[in-house]
Amino acid sequence: MSTTALLETSAGTMELRFWDDLTPATVENFLQLARDQFYDGTAFHRIVEGFMIQGGDPLTKDPAQKARWGTGGPGHTLKAEFHDRPHRKGVISMARTADPDSAGSQFFLCLDDCPFLDGQYTAFGELVAGEEVLESLGRTECGWSASGEKSAPKERVDLHRVVVRENG
Repeated sequence: MSTTALLETSAGTMELRFWDDLTPATVENFLQLARDQFYDGTAFHRIVEGFMIQGGDPLTKDPAQKARWGTGGPGHTLKAEFHDRPHRKGVISMARTADPDSAGSQFFLCLDDCPFLDGQYTAFGELVAGEEVLESLGRTECGWSASGEKSAPKERVDLHRVVVRENG
């Protein structure tokens, strides 16, 4: 049985297939958060053209918390699950701090091949439908973030909900 998930965004829907054979704990964490509606109503708060779009921060549900966006999580962290599958366009991977074992709920989708991330971040699935949606999100106009990176969307980019689909 393979599990997929639909990411319903303000730009359309993307479908992901997960690598539970390579990253079982990471996949189960993402799916459980999705089933608990943790991601519903969040935003893609960090978009770097040609690199990635990042979401999964529960603080993005509250515009008053904007200064803290990028710092929120589920209250737990995961041990990294590195493997040999590369970070290619459409791969979903866990965002984290400098500590490899600090990922919790934040994730990113690669907008292009990113081999410099291989073996450094836990990639746990890939896009199987909705590439045009990913590309549209990647073209979002961004301004400068508090950290000095041109990655802050000028208009909110919503992740309305994540729907888990159990496929036989």
